[in-house]
Amino acid sequence: MRAMSNLPPTPEFGSAPQYPIESVDNALRVVLLLGEHPSLRLTDVSKYLGVASSTAHRLLAMLQYRGYVRQDAATRSYVPGPTLDSLAFGLLRRLDARDRARPVLERLNNDLGETVHLGRLEGNEVHFIDSIESDRALRVANRLGRSMPAHCTSTGKALLAMLTDDELHLLYPDERLIQLTPHSLGTRTELLDAVRTIRSRGFATSKEESEEGVASLAVALASTRSPRLAVNASLPLSRMSSATEQDILTRLVAAAEEIDHLLL
Repeated sequence: MRAMSNLPPTPEFGSAPQYPIESVDNALRVVLLLGEHPSLRLTDVSKYLGVASSTAHRLLAMLQYRGYVRQDAATRSYVPGPTLDSLAFGLLRRLDARDRARPVLERLNNDLGETVHLGRLEGNEVHFIDSIESDRALRVANRLGRSMPAHCTSTGKALLAMLTDDELHLLYPDERLIQLTPHSLGTRTELLDAVRTIRSRGFATSKEESEEGVASLAVALASTRSPRLAVNASLPLSRMSSATEQDILTRLVAAAEEIDHLLL
């Protein structure tokens, strides 16, 4: 990862990269063109890209190999393939998840009187896509829209526990981990140990691992479809007793199961 520090920054949308790759650009242009037309002929692609028919054919063959297009047997034209369908459904589900889960979060917030979050895993970070803040005078601020190191939060750890050890090693190639507080997990070995515990008991906890004075519990949704989601309750550490923890856990498990069902 350190060797990549000298690479040029990724350009903003619409700005050409410093070292463009024409074949990749052409493939993406074909995918975008499919969004505007129900089907494409080989001659359409060749003319649109300004390349020879043989070049367009090789490009379409690779897109078909990866499932982005398929060739209609009757017309010999190219139409969107199963991979594009999966991407479209995944994006719709990502947009739909927050709206469908919202009533469950509202009820959870009302029942607990504490701040609740819905988070998704993005690489080795957790991104909070929804949050409802407690109305108590002493409360945990909501983290809506924030991204944090997954291993420093209960939400992130619950989601990481859904991955295999091999996947975790890819996400965390180095032994040392970033720490947000002195209580954060500091090594990959500690993370792997924590993940094994989370897998066995079905929930994750955090006590001052992301923020001093804050405790939280999180339960991941059972579905392994993208995006992977977890629901969390956060409260001041001073209010976290054994009885409170058990009550929160019971309600979180029920909330996660309900959201899972709503997203089917």
